[in-house]
Amino acid sequence: MKKKFTFLTPPLPWRTPVSILLGIFFGLAVYAFYISKAESYLGEKPVTCINCHVMNPQYANWAHNSHRRITTCNDCHVPHNNFVNKYFFKAKDGLKHATMFTFRLEPQVIVMETNTRPMVQKNCIRCHNHTISMKFMRSVLPCYKNHLEERYCLDCHREEPHSLVNGLSSTPNALNIQKTRERVPKWLIKELKAEN
Repeated sequence: MKKKFTFLTPPLPWRTPVSILLGIFFGLAVYAFYISKAESYLGEKPVTCINCHVMNPQYANWAHNSHRRITTCNDCHVPHNNFVNKYFFKAKDGLKHATMFTFRLEPQVIVMETNTRPMVQKNCIRCHNHTISMKFMRSVLPCYKNHLEERYCLDCHREEPHSLVNGLSSTPNALNIQKTRERVPKWLIKELKAEN
């Protein structure tokens, strides 16, 4: 006669507290994912950059610049040499920014980090290579010297595409795209709906 084995084990005393703690942990993780709009960071929309209010001046200045017609934030601030490097950079940079904003460690004045300048330089050249070629530049200025070997594009073109604005206090009324509807008076919304 063979013995039958049952796989039912008696309840262990640690299962209930561990289950509760895991539930709390995963619940908070899902809430953090939802509240931070984490899925938006997988895309290319510039509005994503103002999920955190500290980027409102940069977004507002970009939105009023000629670059807005053909570029997004990722065109300048993310490497484009391959797919893996692009999304690895986005994840690494996004995690760093999320940590800084969560713990209120962001600086009052937003300045590009020194280690990202070469990447932005490559992106400037990638988009503007037709206007910075030696052939084109020498046709305009016969004595042109290739300054790109000596300095960054942003050394001279400091106002592109974010103007000279660096801090929240320099554009106190920067448009917060997420709250635009709240600033429009209700009577005006009703009138606009009535006209349509």
